[in-house]
Amino acid sequence: MQIQAGTLSIVATPIGNLKDMTYHAVEILKSVDLIAAEDTRHTKILTAHYDIHTPMTSYFEHNQFTKGEYLIDQLKSGKNIALVSDAGTPGISDPGYRLIRMAIEEAIPLRIIPGACALVAGLVVSGKPTDRFVFAGFLPPKTIARKKRLAELKAFDCTLILYESPYRLVKTLVDIQEVFGDVSIACTRELTKKFEEVLRKPVSRLIMHFQSIEPKGEFVLVI
Repeated sequence: MQIQAGTLSIVATPIGNLKDMTYHAVEILKSVDLIAAEDTRHTKILTAHYDIHTPMTSYFEHNQFTKGEYLIDQLKSGKNIALVSDAGTPGISDPGYRLIRMAIEEAIPLRIIPGACALVAGLVVSGKPTDRFVFAGFLPPKTIARKKRLAELKAFDCTLILYESPYRLVKTLVDIQEVFGDVSIACTRELTKKFEEVLRKPVSRLIMHFQSIEPKGEFVLVI
C-alpha cells in the first residue's frame, strides 16, 4: 500500500504585531504534525500567544541541507508540515525556498497561507511606483561586488527594492549615492512594530541621519 504524502504549508507570520496573524495561519499551525521554523525561539513566542502546541524543529541557513532531507522524508511518510520564517513570508531571502523546491521535485503537495511580507509593505508605504518593480534582496557584503550589483540594477527602468542589515546600511547608502546620484529613496524599518520608521529623503540626507543615529533593525530600501 502506497503512503500518501503529507502537505507542506508555507505560512506567513507577522513581521511586527502578533495581532497581525491570520485566523487561517493559526488554524494551520495547530493542525499540522510539525512546524519547521527558521528561529524556534522567535516562533515559540508566536505559538505561545495563540496557544499552539504543535511540535517544532529548526530549519535555517546552516542546517538547511541535512534538515531539509529529514523534513522531506517526514512529508513522504504522510506527515503534514508548516514552514515558517523568522517573520513574514517563508522563501523570501531565506532558505525556505530550497525546501519548497525539494518538495516540488518530490511531487509533495504545497499550500500557501499568505500574509505579511516586508518587501511589499515597504514598497507600498514608500510612495514609489508599484506597477513595475525589481526585488534584489540583500546586496553583496563587499564594496566592489555591491557597486557592481547596483550598476546592474540601475539598468532596470523600474522601482528597486533592497534589504539591508543595520551593520552595512551606511556603506550601502554611500554606494547607492555613488551609482545612482543623490536620488530620493524610501528607507523603512520595523514595519508594524513598536519602533516603526519610514524615512523618505535624498540619499545624502539619509547618510547624514544614520551617521549620527545608529541604525537598528533590518531595513527595506526603495529606490
